[in-house]
Amino acid sequence: MSKTIISDTSCFIILSKIGELEILQQLFGNIVTTPEIADEFGEILPDWVEIVAVKDKHKQQLFEIQVDKGESSAMALSLEMAKSLLIIDDYKARKLAKTLNIDYTGTIGILIMAKHKGIITSIKQILEKIKATNFRISAELELQALIDTKE
Repeated sequence: MSKTIISDTSCFIILSKIGELEILQQLFGNIVTTPEIADEFGEILPDWVEIVAVKDKHKQQLFEIQVDKGESSAMALSLEMAKSLLIIDDYKARKLAKTLNIDYTGTIGILIMAKHKGIITSIKQILEKIKATNFRISAELELQALIDTKE
């Protein structure tokens, strides 16, 4: 059984802003997200993104004490789906996901995977496009991505 890929809003927003949203489909085929995240994104998501509501709303509400509604819905959904990978960028949300033993990565991790699979030819070019937006990437994360992809 393959993993279900669940994305938080930030990955959709940044890849859409730089015209690279299709990387997600090329890498994973289908992506799952929640209605809360779809609302936060604010645009119509492609048909390869399935919107699934969280069943345990109480758990989601507990997570909302620490992180925003989209992130809490993504984490609650990850816990409901046995084999999942959560794409989440927010530092506080990643810390909570780690505490909950949720398998996660971030947008930069997705780009590293895409480079290793030959979906993109250069992570450096995409990082430059991202840095031209309001998305923050630490110098350490950028350097690690370049090292991991041998660029």
